[in-house]
Amino acid sequence: MRRPVPSLRWQLMLGILLPVALFMGISTVVLYRQALAAADTAYDRTLLASAKSIGEQLQIAGEGATASVQATLQYSSLEAFEADNRSRIFYRVTGFADEMVSGFADLPPPRHPQAAQTVYAALVEFYDDSYRNEPVRMAVLRQPVASQGGQGMATVQVAETLELRETMARHILLDTLWRQAALLALIAAVVVWVVQRATRPVRQLGAALAARSESDLSALPTQGAPQELLPLLEATNQHMARLSHLLAHQKRFVRDTSHQLRTPLAVLKVQVQSARRGDVPAPQALQEIEHTIDSATELANQMLALAKAEQLRQANPADTAPVQDWAGVVRQVALDLSALVGERLLDFSLDMPVHPVPVHAHEWALRELVRNLLHNAIKHSPPQAPLAVILHTDGAWAVLTIRDHGPGISAALRPHLFQPFVREAGLTGQGGPAESDHGAGQVSGLAAGAGLGLSICHGLVLALGGGLSLDNRPDHRSGAGRVEGLDTVVRLPWVPPDTARD
Repeated sequence: MRRPVPSLRWQLMLGILLPVALFMGISTVVLYRQALAAADTAYDRTLLASAKSIGEQLQIAGEGATASVQATLQYSSLEAFEADNRSRIFYRVTGFADEMVSGFADLPPPRHPQAAQTVYAALVEFYDDSYRNEPVRMAVLRQPVASQGGQGMATVQVAETLELRETMARHILLDTLWRQAALLALIAAVVVWVVQRATRPVRQLGAALAARSESDLSALPTQGAPQELLPLLEATNQHMARLSHLLAHQKRFVRDTSHQLRTPLAVLKVQVQSARRGDVPAPQALQEIEHTIDSATELANQMLALAKAEQLRQANPADTAPVQDWAGVVRQVALDLSALVGERLLDFSLDMPVHPVPVHAHEWALRELVRNLLHNAIKHSPPQAPLAVILHTDGAWAVLTIRDHGPGISAALRPHLFQPFVREAGLTGQGGPAESDHGAGQVSGLAAGAGLGLSICHGLVLALGGGLSLDNRPDHRSGAGRVEGLDTVVRLPWVPPDTARD
């Protein structure tokens, strides 16, 4: 089972609070240790005062080699240094030759730890030790003793139990923890408030989208939105625009399809009724019915091709489609339509490069594109007229040109070239009946009068990242604005051979 992804608010809060809590934990440890060091320094002063008090009462007895240290200190005099009777002090004095002079004989002798820098000018050392199974803090003072009889260096040891220090340490720890916890709670409250406020536009956007109806694909407002949300809003609006275009195309396609199919079905019904009544001979009736069925089948196939072209355009396959040899596809389509070329006795020429012309496209798309354009040119070229198909590369483009000798495109027809289901009613060619037929056929001929061929070709070319143009070719010999023919030019992005092999 997939674990749920944490919300954005939790990620923000954890991403902020966890580092802060870690930093404050480290800071608490550092502050606690610093406070303990300061407390040790303060209490060590008491130990030093005790040792100095003992050292000041040391005397020398005897003279010369027999001189020795004597102490007249009573233990009761140290009670003044015991804080609130919660700590106990023990001492020991040794003479010039480390002989026992006074105090507690079982007090551990000095460890002579490594000398460390202290804040005291006296010859004193501090370290932690144990006495009678209790931890103690030990101070060792080297005390000079001199008199007329002699001089030397005595050693004064003073040990203090740690009850007071431990009490102070607990107090410092609790005080530090309380302050740091209060600060962390304050930071957490501020972070939660800021995160809630910062993520409010996201929640408002989600609520606005949830409240929309299924058919509402209008753009989301971007005015006043945070800078971080603008890329999301713009991408969402672009996606909604594409969806709106797709839905509009589907609605238009369904509407036009139902309208276009209604006519052949109605004609077919009339023909069947006429055949049943015997209005026409049976062979003629069957021929008319077959022609109507063929037209309806071709119309349905081309409507499916138009839908597939639009789907291909929405999917944008120009970057992901396999590499195909456009020259090979043109040769194959020309061979398939050779019977139509021979039927009209056209002077057909095919100018192809000897090397492949690779482009990014699906084979069916290239075949549909070339078949529609070439079939249109064959069908509407005058008999025995020249018809040339030329394929070459031009920089980054592969260019297919179909050059016929028909009457071209009329000015009235040109704005409607790529619209589906545009019929020739009211759209005439360039002068004369032959020109009128061909001018209308440039739109409707690709779909056998249905007005779908150029829409299919235009959709395929756009989906493949190319361009389609239909240009009248002027007749310079006749002058007077006469048209010699039509050049249908398709440009698709050319894939260099090295890239195609990779």
